[in-house]
Amino acid sequence: MMTVFSPAGSIRRRLVVILLVVAAVLAGLLFVSVRTVANTAVETTQDAILGAATVAIAEELRGGEDGLTIDIPYAAFSMLGATGQDRVFYRILVGAETVTGYADLPLPDAPLSGLKPTFFSQQYDGDVVRTGAVSRSVLVDGRSQIVTVLVAQTRTAQDAISRQMANQAATLGLGFFAFAAILSIFTARSVLTPLNRLAEAMGRRGPQDLRPVDRAVPTELAPLMQALNGFIARLRGALTRTETFITEAAHHVRTPLATVRVQAEIAMRQTDDDALRATLRNIIRAVDDSARSAGQLLDHATVVYRADQRADELVALGPLVLDVVDSFSPTADMRDIALRVDAPDEVIALQFDRLLIESALRNLIDNAVKYSYADSIVDVQLSTDGTFAKLQVLDRGRGIGDGNSVQLVARFKRGENVGDVVGSGLGLTIVRDVTRAIGGSFDIKERQGGGTCAILLLPLA
Repeated sequence: MMTVFSPAGSIRRRLVVILLVVAAVLAGLLFVSVRTVANTAVETTQDAILGAATVAIAEELRGGEDGLTIDIPYAAFSMLGATGQDRVFYRILVGAETVTGYADLPLPDAPLSGLKPTFFSQQYDGDVVRTGAVSRSVLVDGRSQIVTVLVAQTRTAQDAISRQMANQAATLGLGFFAFAAILSIFTARSVLTPLNRLAEAMGRRGPQDLRPVDRAVPTELAPLMQALNGFIARLRGALTRTETFITEAAHHVRTPLATVRVQAEIAMRQTDDDALRATLRNIIRAVDDSARSAGQLLDHATVVYRADQRADELVALGPLVLDVVDSFSPTADMRDIALRVDAPDEVIALQFDRLLIESALRNLIDNAVKYSYADSIVDVQLSTDGTFAKLQVLDRGRGIGDGNSVQLVARFKRGENVGDVVGSGLGLTIVRDVTRAIGGSFDIKERQGGGTCAILLLPLA
């Protein structure tokens, strides 16, 4: 079965088209009805005049000993001429003999009913004529004779009146259709208003607003409201379970790994066997690698979760950068790496989720410290670039090697020149996902003179 409308099409357009089709059908029926009634009324009126003229002639016939006296009244033809410039024909017969008029004017097929006119239409003299016929009994030479009177008239005036009435009917139909079209558009808009208001109400909600929808809607939208509230309840439950899982996973994964590492370190201090110590060092390194990968995986899951459940607030970027850099100072000091921050005095404010921005900054600075050489400097520069805050993290480390920024931000992808350094390949992925979530951009490239330059653009509040 052919589908008239696409399921993905506009409901408003579909409703308007249906209403316009109905209006067009009704306008067509109105036109046909008015024209039919008008034609019938005009024909009935014309027949009445034609019949009156025919009867008037028949009533003026007089019989006598000398024959039939025919006195055609002037009023009979004047009645017929009052409606227009039509041609008129007549024929009078006594029995079967034509005594006056047009002898070839056709006779009716049906028998006549006295002075009650019989009407019929047929072709005569190149035109369609409407004929009225009556008969009466007249005494001629003492004998009763049947006299038949026929009066025919062309239909020029009747057709003109019919055309005029048809034009008026067409005008009425078009007017009705135009009014119905305007009413259809208004009706479609009115019908869809509750749905649009419901959509606007849902669009104004924040990402964390998972309350049930409590709004007065028409009866037809009640199933949609129930389905929407059911979906919101399921989504709220799923998000709660996800958040609980991330929290519990962070605890249950990191704690055992930390315990294993501590036990390995204790065992390494208590043994003098060089082979065993080497094995324990490999265990500690594997535990560190696993702990970091697990932590990064959980951080990435947290970022993905918070991207949909953002708790935006006004964040001063300068103090936040200083706090993150300070938290890495002990690690940098252990490797003789200097951290240097260059930030302007004016406040650079962002309207975003603080946890997301902090996560991106931590991963950038962690990478810079981790891959920098000893006795080098990591520069963190903060500035504004149009409507964006620009954060650059520059180091003098190993650089990005033979890879490119697209490869390095992919999940679990690392540069070919950092295989001896513990890493999960998720740090830059987290930075990329954060910048996408807040409408910024991220790029990483080789720094001139050696090292890496990571550039983070964040839209200003």
